[in-house]
Amino acid sequence: MPVRNEAAFIRHSAGALLQQDYPGELLEIIVADGGSDDATREILDSLAREQAAPRLRIIDNPERIFSTGFNRGVAAADGEVIVMMGGHTVVAHDYVSEAVKALEASGADCVGGFIETVAMDAASEPIALAMASKFGVGGVAFRTVRDELRDVDTVAFGAYRRATLDALGPLDEELVRNQDDELNYRLRGRGGRILLVPSIRSRYHSRSSLRTLARQYFWYGYWKVRVMQKHPLQMRWCHFVPPLFVASLVTAAAIAPLTVWPLVLLSGAYVAAALSAAVVVAATAGWSHILKLPLIFATLHLGYGAGFLLGLVRFAHRWRRAAPPPTR
Repeated sequence: MPVRNEAAFIRHSAGALLQQDYPGELLEIIVADGGSDDATREILDSLAREQAAPRLRIIDNPERIFSTGFNRGVAAADGEVIVMMGGHTVVAHDYVSEAVKALEASGADCVGGFIETVAMDAASEPIALAMASKFGVGGVAFRTVRDELRDVDTVAFGAYRRATLDALGPLDEELVRNQDDELNYRLRGRGGRILLVPSIRSRYHSRSSLRTLARQYFWYGYWKVRVMQKHPLQMRWCHFVPPLFVASLVTAAAIAPLTVWPLVLLSGAYVAAALSAAVVVAATAGWSHILKLPLIFATLHLGYGAGFLLGLVRFAHRWRRAAPPPTR
């Protein structure tokens, strides 16, 4: 579990791992701390001291990003199964046991499950709802498919066979975001299998404000460009919709002094689609969110699209450069 400045949440996420029903003598929890300057390290040290068995270990991640922390954790781990965990996630008490069971029963190289996106407070409830809707996040199976066993392109917080990771090599340490997507594409490119399993459950706590949500999805879009440059065939049509929408809005705004109709029609069509999606979500989750959901949908889509477009500019010189190998 690579973390940095997770003092508000680390007791919940690490605590859930310490309460797993998997045999304690077979479980190790390695937290790679990226130089937290809040109380994260002190809380982790306290959790480690509270345990009767030394299952929780804290290591340093001086590079401070997820990929380097995960790679350092794998290097320090002894297990035959490696679970890639995030600091904003609370897993079910049987997460590890269900993952190991699924790996053994299916023969898959990686397994994961449905992530229930939940709010940290009342203000972030509509954000969690938007992130669990197909209109909000596209066809991301691990966020939208609850009860279906299926092969998928990627999962979050996957459990991997150690032999699989040894064969694939480490996470790409150039990537600040989307590292697991890139790893899972390499896995499937080698003929590997990724399985979404209904019995593997976790809760992901969404961002609590539009500002932090916009930043999160901006960087997802930005670094998706580098993944695309390294592995063009992993892209799906849905990845291009937000940047095309943002580019169309910018173009329509630029020509608005000449004719305003393209901007009016494009904006109107999006508002109508967002309102329709909001009605679908609110019909089951509560009508109090109906007016907030379109704004949150727009934050997701505009943030991702703008990040993708900036990434195209920032990494324009790298199209003809061979993808560098992972460094650790």
